[in-house]
Amino acid sequence: MTRDQWGQVQKELCKTVGQNNFKTWIEPLEFGSIENGVAAFDAPTAFLGNYVSQHFGDQILYQMTAVDPQVRRLKFGVAAVAGRPAQTAPTSPAVHTPTPSAPKYALPSAPLDERFTFDRFVVGKPNELAHAAARRVAEGGPVTFNPLFLYGGVGLGKTHLMHAISWELKKSSPSLNVVYLSAEQFMYRFVQALRERKMMDFKSLFRSVDVLMVDDVQFIAGKDSTQEEFFHTFNALVDQNKQIIISGDRAPGEIKDMENRIKSRLQSGLVVDLHPTDYELRLGILQAKVEFYKRQYPDLVLASGVLEFLAHRISTNVRVLEGALTRLFAFASLVGREITMDLTQDCLSDVLRASERKITVEEIQRKVSEHYNIRLSDMIGPKRVRTYARPRQVAMYLAKSMTSRSLPEIGRRFGGRDHTTVMHGVKRIEELKAIDGQMAEDLELLRRALEA
Repeated sequence: MTRDQWGQVQKELCKTVGQNNFKTWIEPLEFGSIENGVAAFDAPTAFLGNYVSQHFGDQILYQMTAVDPQVRRLKFGVAAVAGRPAQTAPTSPAVHTPTPSAPKYALPSAPLDERFTFDRFVVGKPNELAHAAARRVAEGGPVTFNPLFLYGGVGLGKTHLMHAISWELKKSSPSLNVVYLSAEQFMYRFVQALRERKMMDFKSLFRSVDVLMVDDVQFIAGKDSTQEEFFHTFNALVDQNKQIIISGDRAPGEIKDMENRIKSRLQSGLVVDLHPTDYELRLGILQAKVEFYKRQYPDLVLASGVLEFLAHRISTNVRVLEGALTRLFAFASLVGREITMDLTQDCLSDVLRASERKITVEEIQRKVSEHYNIRLSDMIGPKRVRTYARPRQVAMYLAKSMTSRSLPEIGRRFGGRDHTTVMHGVKRIEELKAIDGQMAEDLELLRRALEA
């Protein structure tokens, strides 16, 4: 490929990714050479090379193969400068050369994060079922449940488990065609195939995989044409007894604007919820990260109580929790100080403030009335019909468990009700939660929405 041809590819990429993304990420790349089907690029920093590989690798590879069919994968490095050797950023996974009967373009999997393995996944009560199901799928062999649908909020481990399954399958069964990609990437490839009039190639490629993994499936909700193609791909693979693993931010039946037939298909296998982390799991995650960081910072001293403090204070998102610990270790290393409670509070003041967001009774009332599709005035008002009484009790229960308000204060915000009414409502919901799966799921969904 010549420099002029790379310039042609850049023009197409600019149209595809947009002017701002192109200026920020693609333009700084320096095209090097193509050897043995590998197109090499120099990036100004390892971070930029990693980012481009993960977010734009598919688009670059697609446009390059249109100009030069010999290109099979990409490699991003960091150019050598004075005092620093050249580095290599993670590469896009290699793609086998198509056989004569295969489609004309290849289907590369999205890049996998080498940190996301089963060995690095901390198991606790909130995620033990999801972990066990993922392990079972990763063993390969006969398909026992199809699809495996993992759902939960941000930072609870869905993507980690999907990457871990993919790594395990690639290691144990390298001949399997395992494809992992986000729903957004699926849609992008579908739109590209439409634009290039290569729908038969697209269909043939996706129906030829052995294991298909689609992350964040809620992204295609409301996009009718993409949903249609996803549905047919899903059916074709199930009919061939090929394994499918899907993730979403909520249960299939709760995904707004998703076609009912797709919801039904997604619910036909094993649906597993990754619950919000509890204190013990968060502490376990922090302890595992400390063991890893001690290899990088062997001289750092960690005062007792710091991990327990962080596990209590940062409760909604594992990514935020891990990011806070990363920042803390880096800061302590730079200033050469012991990691004490004072240092922790100074270094992480913004993170700790954000985690202190107070949930109000009024906010809970609004969320609950929206969830049950009733008017806020009816839920707070005097009517005692079940349609309003049960949501009212749910809101009282959440107000008791998620705010510091006393029972009399909660009662006043529910139309001046007595505190014994609140006590009765809370007790009733606790009883229902233990025996009614739908109630337990409603409470979990509402809690997540309020903590988001």
